[in-house]
Amino acid sequence: MSDIVIKVENISKQYRLGTVGTGSLAHDLNRTWYRMRGKEDPYLKIGEANDRTVKGSSEYVWALKDINFEVKQGEVLGIIGRNGAGKSTLLKILSRTTTPTTGKIKIKGRVASLLEVGTGFHPELSGRENIFLNGAILGMTRHEIKSKFDEIVDFAGVERYIDTPVKRYSSGMYVRLAFGVAAHLEPEILIVDEVLAVGDIEFQKKALGKMKDVSTKEGRTVLFVSHNLSSLKSLCTKGLLLINGEVVSEGSINSTINEYEKRISKRLDSQWVNKFDRDNAIYLDSVYILDSDQFQRTNFLTSEDVFIKFKIEVKQPHKYVKVGFDLIRNNEIAFRSQQVDAGNISSFDVGKFSLTCVVPGNLLNEGTYSVKPQFSIHCVKNLVTTDEYVAEFNVKMDTTLTEFHAVLHENNHPGNLFPVLKWEVIEI
Repeated sequence: MSDIVIKVENISKQYRLGTVGTGSLAHDLNRTWYRMRGKEDPYLKIGEANDRTVKGSSEYVWALKDINFEVKQGEVLGIIGRNGAGKSTLLKILSRTTTPTTGKIKIKGRVASLLEVGTGFHPELSGRENIFLNGAILGMTRHEIKSKFDEIVDFAGVERYIDTPVKRYSSGMYVRLAFGVAAHLEPEILIVDEVLAVGDIEFQKKALGKMKDVSTKEGRTVLFVSHNLSSLKSLCTKGLLLINGEVVSEGSINSTINEYEKRISKRLDSQWVNKFDRDNAIYLDSVYILDSDQFQRTNFLTSEDVFIKFKIEVKQPHKYVKVGFDLIRNNEIAFRSQQVDAGNISSFDVGKFSLTCVVPGNLLNEGTYSVKPQFSIHCVKNLVTTDEYVAEFNVKMDTTLTEFHAVLHENNHPGNLFPVLKWEVIEI
């Protein structure tokens, strides 16, 4: 018997922007007329790629286009891509919560999915009742569910609230219980979207450990979507990269992540100019990534200093102003820095100011880093509206530092930072 449990053949999903269905009776009748004559849907011949950064001319968009892949029993498939790439749409199709426009899927076994907070739970029912409801949906008997009940509650850590309607749960409690149900009710296939990010660090580690046990010890199949590349590397055996609704890479998880990072690096920008907030009395004008000669760059060696420059404009005097940034790697905060950390001024008169942070060489590890600005009046107001990463740069290992650096990379030297610390070696 074949060990393939999921086979996706030519799956595509088309949406019409701004409407539900085709949007008009004429289009519905036209589709019906074509189907009655055994002809292809005329609206499948139009539509554009799902590139959210470009304004298109068609009202139809392909969220997914000609997706093909197979997953074997016991494999853990990591699905990677930027926001809007089609990852969640693909999982919804595999979970049978939406149907594909074209193509077919063959699935062997029961599927449990955790797609978003609240999926599969009835808000008016208690945690206990929702556990039995989900088990019944998966085809389990009441006795089978009872045998797993205590294990689910203990894993989720919500024993005190198990008889409380889940509408009163926090989002974190919701996810804990939902994951506990999905992972412990013995589905052959477990599908998990980015929803785990809602939980705290302790729960995320617990959930990742459970998914690893489910695949390696119990031989079940897991499909996992996350922007946390380190989690994907530690858990997944295989990767699938989606860009604008199309598969551009499939293979080992390491090769897929490498391809993803290469494609991201092509889009790195060493500067960002704020197009918003300019009517404010104080605003962040721009952010730049510079080298020691004050030239804009996106590629550095681990031994080089990186200069992150902020320009602000003040139209009215302000006190307690904090200018800083989170430095992000693999979707994790490597560190946060603000000008007040070093005792610099936080009061600004009217005028234009530049503030520069020097990230010293021999501090960062190899990888791609993103800058997310933090600009605020202390404990009063956030002054920047963007939640995006505004500038990015690459860091590569300087292999000339020592004979050992030639073979170092992020896989055998993990962590977001790689500080060269002072060591003392003495004979005793």
